[in-house]
Amino acid sequence: MRKLGSEFIGTFFLVLTIGCTGIAAVPGVIAPLAIGSVLMVMIYAGGHVSGAHYNPAVTTAVFLRGRLPAAEVVPYMAAQLAGAAAAAGVVLFFTKVENVAPFYATRHAGFAAEFLFTFALAYVVLNVATAKATSGNSYFGLAIGFTVLAGAFAVGHISGAAFNPAVAVGASIMGLLPWSNIWLYVAADLLGGAAAALVFKGLNPEDR
Repeated sequence: MRKLGSEFIGTFFLVLTIGCTGIAAVPGVIAPLAIGSVLMVMIYAGGHVSGAHYNPAVTTAVFLRGRLPAAEVVPYMAAQLAGAAAAAGVVLFFTKVENVAPFYATRHAGFAAEFLFTFALAYVVLNVATAKATSGNSYFGLAIGFTVLAGAFAVGHISGAAFNPAVAVGASIMGLLPWSNIWLYVAADLLGGAAAALVFKGLNPEDR
């Protein structure tokens, strides 16, 4: 339960920040900076408890890499989705963003953007937070947060920069993303996480 509580809290504050500042598709630097920063601090806060995934795609990558038991995959994802839904409810209470027009990503470009930067995010997580060569480092949270920050600046205007199925669900509840595109975020992000795990294992065959 400690692990699930940590996953709930971290995902909650990530989605809460996204809801209060706006998805990275909006103009300006505030949203990407806030999102990358809150992810970084929540990773430092919960990394020693649950591994600080806060993202079903990262959970998928860590599982396929061999650092998460199969029995914990669904509970982790459920806690992440619950945290995202709870945060979305709080944002709606705060700001009434249900009247905001959702961001519609184009299917091919949006799918590619989500896949590539979710791959980048999961690849960074595996290398800085699970690899033997970087064990005990103090920069893992900074590296992961900056990956999301960079992705938000790079492709926020293309996909909305979710890189996380739980974020996509939370954003859809808040009306920031359309439910008709939820499949795009779920499929692209989970595939990106899975691809990162396969690449990591291929590049680090001795790291089990």
